[in-house]
Amino acid sequence: MSSSTGPSLPHRAVSSIRAGDRTSTQALPPTPHTPHTPPRASVVPSAFGSPSTLRADDEVLVVELGSRKLRIGFGGDAAPKRIASFGLEQQRRAGDFRAWEAGYQDDWRHRAAGKPWGSDHELWQLDLRGKDLGLVGDKLERELREAFTKFLLIDSRPRRISLVLPPTLPIPLISSVFDTIFTRFQIPSISLLSSPVMSTMAAGTRSALVINIGWHETTVTAVYEFREVHTWRTIRAGKLLVEETYQFLSNIIRGRPATARAERTEYKLEENIVSFEECEEFATRMLWCKGVVNQVSQDTTEGLPTLHEQDESETAAPADDRVPVAVELKSPKPPKTVEIPFAELAEPCEAVFFEPNISPSCFDDHELPVPLLAYRALLQLPLDVRAVCMARIIFAGGCSNIIGLKGRIFDEVSLLAKERGWDPIRGKAYDQYKANPNLRRNSSRQSGEGPTPAVVVTESSSGTEEAEAAPPINPAYAPPDVDHVEDNINKERNYKPAVQGTLRVIDSLGAWCGASLAAQLKVPALATVEREYWLQQGVNGACRPNEVDVKAQQRQSMGAGGLVRGQASQAAGGWTLGIWGAI
Repeated sequence: MSSSTGPSLPHRAVSSIRAGDRTSTQALPPTPHTPHTPPRASVVPSAFGSPSTLRADDEVLVVELGSRKLRIGFGGDAAPKRIASFGLEQQRRAGDFRAWEAGYQDDWRHRAAGKPWGSDHELWQLDLRGKDLGLVGDKLERELREAFTKFLLIDSRPRRISLVLPPTLPIPLISSVFDTIFTRFQIPSISLLSSPVMSTMAAGTRSALVINIGWHETTVTAVYEFREVHTWRTIRAGKLLVEETYQFLSNIIRGRPATARAERTEYKLEENIVSFEECEEFATRMLWCKGVVNQVSQDTTEGLPTLHEQDESETAAPADDRVPVAVELKSPKPPKTVEIPFAELAEPCEAVFFEPNISPSCFDDHELPVPLLAYRALLQLPLDVRAVCMARIIFAGGCSNIIGLKGRIFDEVSLLAKERGWDPIRGKAYDQYKANPNLRRNSSRQSGEGPTPAVVVTESSSGTEEAEAAPPINPAYAPPDVDHVEDNINKERNYKPAVQGTLRVIDSLGAWCGASLAAQLKVPALATVEREYWLQQGVNGACRPNEVDVKAQQRQSMGAGGLVRGQASQAAGGWTLGIWGAI
């Protein structure tokens, strides 16, 4: 029974198990006797650093800069991660607990003394005379740092930024924003995007008439094939609405008629009867806009104007509109509860955006009512651009959310287009000239009347051709011949012709969503500023468009050509701020 004399057990060593059966005649490489990690032919990712570094190069931060709010998020997201508002809480330092002291909320008059109306709630003003641009940079830096660390949760790796700006922002403000981002954050480059163009992209179209009812001003921008054609502006915007709301509430508190208005230059906002925060909340939550009323045309024609029949019950307010609404105001001293008829809550919007009781000749160019400004903007556009833009009207801005405001503006523009048409020449003398046939008897045909009418030749029933007495047809308006081949091709491709020539409103997701989509699709921006060029040259290194390429800068688009031009100009040592650097 000794183990030394018996046969060996058929156990195999660990090496023989791993190597397999060695009975084969095939030569195998030697296998080490110790466990080891087999070599890998693939590339180790650690050779290039962390994978997050590669993703950081592709990530684009989209920042929409406004005078009241700041929207920040990643490119490709459906909504921003952070929407920051500027106010007194944003300016409070660490360790400042005065907000919890007794009587601090009632001491708002002392804090607002000597300051412009609502200046603590704004990032910047259009009037830069005597303004501290360093304070603008500090406010912007604080909001960006808080958004990066608390909401976006990103590290200090360099990431590119797409900055969405309103059109024709002052160059000193752009310089302050660039200095803040380049010197206090590790940002390699900033791409500039226009907010009207991004609103157009977010609506899914290439051309539009963007009516942005913002805080400082209302801008009407015509965008054609992702290019800004022209921008018109008026001061009738959110800030003027809040001031009108203050005057409205002050009259009610003092017992005056709510519709009594002083001249706009004589507003005495320093009396501080109602706080800015309460006026803004009242304007946001309580105000509404009336519908359009078919009024008599303001055209000055010979004789008395025609009075259209109208039901008197339409002009009178319904019974529900005359019911008083109780509103509690906490900022007056002592607090008061006022009762306001519901119909009178529409008076501030009526006075700010429309001014129906004043003739259009009384307005300056910078204070036109919003419907009249939109109509004149369409009237000044070229014919083909107008036909496309008028069918794609987009409303943007915070004040556009007031109930009934967008519908009222659209109805007013439609009424103006119906009454006046699209003839830019107006006046009493021109109307008399068109109405008097004696003045036009011996005159030649005008250029605006189109080509000479053609005579229609028809074939009679007897088969002979003869010219019958038929009304002349303008060849410009004659319908084209039917092309059956093209119709069949369009049916196979499910082609639908573009809508144009009719007034229409479309919805948009906003400028930030459009910029996020552009960053996801890697659409090249019209102006890209590198960090090293900015730190070396500053804003003075920006070349004007007429010094680079007149045609290229005037007809910039989002195609590949814009990217090539931008890279060529950077390589040549010159760069541009796009439309914001043009004087």
